[in-house]
Amino acid sequence: MKLPLALVLCFGAATLHAPSAARAQGGPPYITNDPGTPGNANWEINLGSMQMVSRGAGSYQVPQFDLNFGVGDRIQLTYEIPYVVETGGGEPAHSGWSNAYPGLKWRFFDEGEDGWRVSTFPQLETGVSSGAQQRGLGAPGPRYLLPVEIAHKVGSIDVDFEAGYFVAGRGPRERILGLVAGRSVSARLELDIELYDERADGQPHDTTWDLGGRYKLSPSSIVLFMAGRSLSGNSAGQPQFMGYLGIQILLSDYGLALGSEH
Repeated sequence: MKLPLALVLCFGAATLHAPSAARAQGGPPYITNDPGTPGNANWEINLGSMQMVSRGAGSYQVPQFDLNFGVGDRIQLTYEIPYVVETGGGEPAHSGWSNAYPGLKWRFFDEGEDGWRVSTFPQLETGVSSGAQQRGLGAPGPRYLLPVEIAHKVGSIDVDFEAGYFVAGRGPRERILGLVAGRSVSARLELDIELYDERADGQPHDTTWDLGGRYKLSPSSIVLFMAGRSLSGNSAGQPQFMGYLGIQILLSDYGLALGSEH
């Protein structure tokens, strides 16, 4: 644990002394979400690959689709679904579509980029077939996620916080907490730190950390990247490595658009 914490501190010091150009934010490539929305009639499409490797097993989302559409300036319609490949346990690899997450984000409080912004982002975790459950590709579902996202600028650092709870439905009750902090270090590059904590009934408590960022290739395309691991040790089920690599495509009703809040 000492090495990851030292890396986090060094990374934080580097971002504090770097020049600022734009806001850092949650959302892909991070697990934590933020209050941002794409803007009226704009699309934000995230196409990526996410990996979770633990002792003796691996889970690979190849690809992971995250589709977002803006309705007005403060509402976002979302549909997320991954195609999962599961390996380990001495068995052949299993693959198939996993649980989908349709949802609606509403930023109901907004003081502007330098003030407080607060949203809620309820999502439905759909179920998968019994065969897919037996192959470890997804949960029975449905479950309902009720989170709150808060964003604020602390000095030169942009901070996003999310807290939520999976309620009712089929599957374990679960609490999530996420924190992303960072800033732009150039006109094209943004770097961030994330801490994410989840606790589900009947499952090991897990806290992960990661470093990641976004690199703007053009006004309408951004490379997304992230790498990290568990802070809970190397026990069974805890990710020894987690990573994300993908691209964000920004579209508007007029064609390609410059930027998005996510």
